[in-house]
Amino acid sequence: MSTDNSAANSIKSKLQLVITDSRSLGVLLLICTALSLILTNLKGVGNNYYNFWETVIPGFGQLHLPHTILHFINDALMALFFFHVALDIKKEAIDGEISSPRRMMLPVISALFGVAFPALIFTVITSNTEFTSGWAIPAATDIAFTIGLLSLLGKAVSHSMKVFIVALAIIDDLCAILIIALFYGSTPDIYWLLGVAGFAAVIYLTNRYYHQKLVYLFTILLALGMWYCTYRSGIHATFAGVILAFILPIKRMPAFEKRLSFPVNFIIIPIFALANTSIIISSTSIEGLLSPISLGIILGLFVGKPLGISLAVYILTKFKIVRLATNVNWMVFIGVTILAGIGFTMSIFVSNLAFPDNKLYQDIAKLSVLIASVLAMIVGYTWIKIAATIKHKEKVQPQTVNE
Repeated sequence: MSTDNSAANSIKSKLQLVITDSRSLGVLLLICTALSLILTNLKGVGNNYYNFWETVIPGFGQLHLPHTILHFINDALMALFFFHVALDIKKEAIDGEISSPRRMMLPVISALFGVAFPALIFTVITSNTEFTSGWAIPAATDIAFTIGLLSLLGKAVSHSMKVFIVALAIIDDLCAILIIALFYGSTPDIYWLLGVAGFAAVIYLTNRYYHQKLVYLFTILLALGMWYCTYRSGIHATFAGVILAFILPIKRMPAFEKRLSFPVNFIIIPIFALANTSIIISSTSIEGLLSPISLGIILGLFVGKPLGISLAVYILTKFKIVRLATNVNWMVFIGVTILAGIGFTMSIFVSNLAFPDNKLYQDIAKLSVLIASVLAMIVGYTWIKIAATIKHKEKVQPQTVNE
């Protein structure tokens, strides 16, 4: 009996290590993406797999709910993802890397440049075409993949550089959330917005003044009501998750974060990847990789991201607005900014919103995001490895980036 318990505890311990390993989610997303692409383009299976995500859920249309499996994943399940992301942003703003003006200046301004430059490159390349609505696709950095690759690089990247890029990616996500809310919804319906405000007020008050365990259940029920009002209001439904995170009192955050971490990271995001990378690779979509939309996305992520971030850091240091440590390994730093061009989850999400009625444009945009992200992974990782090796051979102690 004790042997069985020991084996069970050993398996549980190993599973816990896998779950808490920052590399695990990135690996899982790669597997899901590859699997989805293969299944979609496999003879005899592809059509069934592709059509599965467009299956209509009985009764949901009549209730004015997301009526297909894909629609439900992107509008309902992803609201939990946005809630989880917003909790991270709030935590960092309260007691983290963006909790004071001095600490937040470098990652915030760098993130803004890192959002603006890809959007500008995309806009210039796609000007006077029907693709201009996709300007925000190359704007966001994917936290899961970036952190996973930084973990693989180990001591080649200093701790403060890792802290910088994580803080930047978090602010990047906030920018993406605001862009989605402001630019990718329909005309807001004031009555449904009042419903959102009403539910939000009740959630805030009950969590602030009541401490019974039932408050958690009550909050979940109220949050569902707020999500439905958001969905009907014209604002993208996922924004309900952001509102919920920002109105929750600090004392309530750890309990929700603990319960959500596993299902969001290891169920919702992988399902999102499976559903949204079901891309038919046809001659038309391959030809589309030479179109302005594809060039705008690839150059935006692979060139615009590192260029914008590096320029921001250069300006801040040149004018002595921010002081960095001496002998910074700038070659490694540039490699880190290249990794910021990995734009998986948010970029694919925005691709759906930018071209809601054109599946071909969505597929071209998603393929372009995948290509740009793989380029950023390979080039960024190789660049940092080479730069760190050269530095080591010169027998110079690597310095860190201090905000």
